[in-house]
Amino acid sequence: MTPDTPSDEIRHRFESGVSWITLNRPDAMNALTWDQRERVIALLADASADPATRAVVLTATGKGFCAGADLRSGPASAAATDRVAGDVARMIRLGAQRLVTAVLDCEKPVIAAVNGTAAGIGAHLALACDLVIAAEPARFIEVFARRGLVPDGAGAYLLPRLLGPQKAKELMFFGDAVPAAEAARLGLVNKVVPADELEAAAREWAERLAQGPTRALALTKQLVNASLDSDRATALAAEATAQELNMTTADANEGVASFVERRTPKYRGR
Repeated sequence: MTPDTPSDEIRHRFESGVSWITLNRPDAMNALTWDQRERVIALLADASADPATRAVVLTATGKGFCAGADLRSGPASAAATDRVAGDVARMIRLGAQRLVTAVLDCEKPVIAAVNGTAAGIGAHLALACDLVIAAEPARFIEVFARRGLVPDGAGAYLLPRLLGPQKAKELMFFGDAVPAAEAARLGLVNKVVPADELEAAAREWAERLAQGPTRALALTKQLVNASLDSDRATALAAEATAQELNMTTADANEGVASFVERRTPKYRGR
């Protein structure tokens, strides 16, 4: 897989089983254009389908992770007077919601390496990831109410599940910036590291995941995500089915064999 040039607004590279997706509009704090969003969605779909890809890292250049959607570009830029009923809902469904869903449904574990401010849909893009590592200067902002808007991009779905409803409402009502250290205390972030250690920290975790049992991790991700909307009986039935499916994989056989033989397993992601 040939890396893109650094001038591309979405940079992509593949190394050691890891797909690195980098937002690259630093002058705009990586506000997402329509084209960028579509490129990220496509790369996540490619990661799901490619057996060689075992993990994904989503990060950005410059001082911002993502300042939200760039409303001045693409279909979203149409004047309000040109809209008819249903246009906004359709734009949200096909835009921000598709982006967040692409992360949640990616069959490979996705790590957000948050280098700076993550605001609006940028915050939700990070929080939809399976693991979040934040640089010390990073902060998360639910900016919608400050602009007179309702949260979109699955924010009102994600935050209550991460924080509980009352804390989620506090962040969404006031729109105050949450520094990385506070985000970690609240459980929004797994780890906070100095800015110059962010890429190395993300690489360490991503390469560990890339050496793991990829299908088992995919099924585990599906189980955890689905459990938040399931009753106990449904969750336990899904668990049993997932284990049944996983036991047909080469990695499951390798895991059992390595335990019996008292050696380190060598997983191939199959």
